[in-house]
Amino acid sequence: MQLGAFSISLAVKDITASRAFYEKLGFEVFHGDAEQGWLIMKSPTAVIGLFQGMFENNILTFNPGWDSDAQPIGDFTDIRDIQKKLKGAGLRFEQEVDEAGSGPGSCTLMDPDGNAILLDQHV
Repeated sequence: MQLGAFSISLAVKDITASRAFYEKLGFEVFHGDAEQGWLIMKSPTAVIGLFQGMFENNILTFNPGWDSDAQPIGDFTDIRDIQKKLKGAGLRFEQEVDEAGSGPGSCTLMDPDGNAILLDQHV
């Protein structure tokens, strides 16, 4: 099972201050719009999303079908197959993707410590 590209989505209080902080750590803006309250930042080995006013807590994010440059990959595990397998393993979802659908979709589950995990397929 391939979960796809990994990033952490941070719920920030001040996107300008957070951007400046992460730039000092070597991150560069890769995508997004600070005016809309979101930026995706990359370093050579990591991807983080800064989100102001969109959610309360940080989220671990996986993007099936994407590489770390947000480019589609040829062979990947569809989000519906991932959801079926994880449900079969006894995991409970907070939000489910329609298993009869195709293409983009998302689902959310929580780890044992209450951390949200978002599976967000864009292809």
